[in-house]
Amino acid sequence: MNKPSTNLSTELSTDDILTKDTHLIQSFANLDGLKQRDARTAIVAAKGAYVTDSDGNQMIDGIGGLWCVNVGHGRQEIIDAITQQLQTLDYYSTFYNFTHPTAAALAEKLASLAPGNLNHVHFANSGSVANDTAIRMLHHYNNRLGRPGKKKILSRVGAYHGSTHLAMAMTTPAYSDGWDTAADGLVHHLRAPYAYREAGEMTEAEFLEALADDMTTAIHDIGAENIAAFIAEPIMGAGGILVAPDGYHQRMRQITADHDIKYISDEVVTAFGRLGHMFASKNVFAIEPDIITTAKGLTSGYQPLSATIISDDIYEVISQPGAMFLHGMTYSGHPAAAAAALANIALLERDEIPQRVRTTGKVFENALRGLGDLDIVGDVRGSHFMMGIEFVKDKATRETYCDTINVGLQVAQAAQARGLIARPLGNILILSPTLIMDDDQIGQIATILRESILAVMDGLPK
Repeated sequence: MNKPSTNLSTELSTDDILTKDTHLIQSFANLDGLKQRDARTAIVAAKGAYVTDSDGNQMIDGIGGLWCVNVGHGRQEIIDAITQQLQTLDYYSTFYNFTHPTAAALAEKLASLAPGNLNHVHFANSGSVANDTAIRMLHHYNNRLGRPGKKKILSRVGAYHGSTHLAMAMTTPAYSDGWDTAADGLVHHLRAPYAYREAGEMTEAEFLEALADDMTTAIHDIGAENIAAFIAEPIMGAGGILVAPDGYHQRMRQITADHDIKYISDEVVTAFGRLGHMFASKNVFAIEPDIITTAKGLTSGYQPLSATIISDDIYEVISQPGAMFLHGMTYSGHPAAAAAALANIALLERDEIPQRVRTTGKVFENALRGLGDLDIVGDVRGSHFMMGIEFVKDKATRETYCDTINVGLQVAQAAQARGLIARPLGNILILSPTLIMDDDQIGQIATILRESILAVMDGLPK
């Protein structure tokens, strides 16, 4: 008797896949637009820095899955670790009084890598839940300290902290247009550190002062006694790759500390090598936050896993006698996910990938900045393997094309036709490739982007 095959990638045609796909609701998508067959791409295989679609086209994965496939696709070491773990212990959660060796080992490893006294780890399955967890912990923390009113959160316009109900409330309002969030006055969005659009004629130092003044004004108006935390990505990702002025995070950390407001560093994207270090908060931006949240590169996307890493101070309060920790998920600390993370971190360390990124990431950054000579490239920003290109109609005035033209999408489509996947975001194009890129592959990306931008320029209204 023949065993049923489960390898649908090799058995289904493109038409078969897209027919089945009509029942699938894609994330962050124009669902009406996806009703058109040619609007969808089925990815069926991946290896190294490349993915292959159902028509056999091989493309550079210029978005690293979704900011996450840091060590590249198809790493056998991670696949074997997952398989071996499933053969030993397929499932047990870190609930009640239960633990298991893999989750325990991973918690210890993350505590050793995290800066300062961030020594306690809670696992979940997404960055959204990691950020929700951080807020629930701090609300409970303040309850335990007899400060039930200290609950509000400072976030920023342009931030992205997830799509669960609470995480979306902390995300920039642009991502919840037409949707409700759990805001209800809980979250205050500070001014975005978007120098290209917000700084005007200010110097970098003057812009930093303006952003600091915005925070101190908000704290004064809301009342520090009502604010639990400030949450910030070291570099803002899905908001358009926004890099704050030099010294920004240190300044904001000092202001929040002066007002007894906890600092949450959302390293869902920036951790595990994307900026050249395991964690960017301390090594790149010189701060020690009270909480770090992370996901994505934690397993390089091989399994869904996130971590909320908290300080000794917070842990001591929430672990006091009588303080039940009433939070958790079925898949918290899943054995296979923890095994994937341990194997992934071992690869990052063995191959010295973060150290390599300090060199190759700068090559990538400079290659993309070289596109700045093109007429519609207004700004190229970011760091290492986290870059954004903003397109404009007029470089002098920084006027953009109207939404109906959607230059970012046009360039992304032209790039995909030439063998590169990039992420469009209105008039912005985002690149966040795997961290194993070599100089030749980086050169290919730059060439494809230049050709694609020129092709799109030919069809734009003058």
